[in-house]
Amino acid sequence: MDSFTLNKIAGAVLLVLVMTMGIGIVSDVIFHPSHPEQPGYIIEVAEASEGTDAADEPQVEPIASRLASASAADGEKVAKKCAACHSFDPSGADKVGPGLYDIVGRKPGGHAGFGYSSAMAAYGEANPEWTYENLDNFLAAPKKYMSGTSMGFAGLRKPDERANMIAYLRELSASPKPLPAQ
Repeated sequence: MDSFTLNKIAGAVLLVLVMTMGIGIVSDVIFHPSHPEQPGYIIEVAEASEGTDAADEPQVEPIASRLASASAADGEKVAKKCAACHSFDPSGADKVGPGLYDIVGRKPGGHAGFGYSSAMAAYGEANPEWTYENLDNFLAAPKKYMSGTSMGFAGLRKPDERANMIAYLRELSASPKPLPAQ
């Protein structure tokens, strides 16, 4: 390689460096960067009121009236959200969570062979069985209803989805429990 070729390579590298610096200087002149007086963003937090108004919370029909029009077939579709952690077959096989076959009327934390959280075990001591109303409240927001539960599911927010799910869970039994009176 002769010195002329080396000079061409060095000139090209220097040209690229000068152009890069020049483009940076020209873009600063064109776009005028502005810097805030205080770095970061102010996060506005709404203050919690002393008491909550009953009018602020949406009124949900009782589970008994929602179950009267609930669809177990639609509940089976909703149950697909739970299938990663729970089984629904009569074998009652455990996955990450306990098997849910014959859950309605069963003692909370009472599925043999499954290691429940201490919160679920304590809830099972205080409540002899899963009622329709308890299931509805638990499925709405498990961690809110039972503080300390190891169930990581956020919950089913829509009341109709919960009713369909409970109707499906009710049918997963050799002898389904009677529907509650309206």
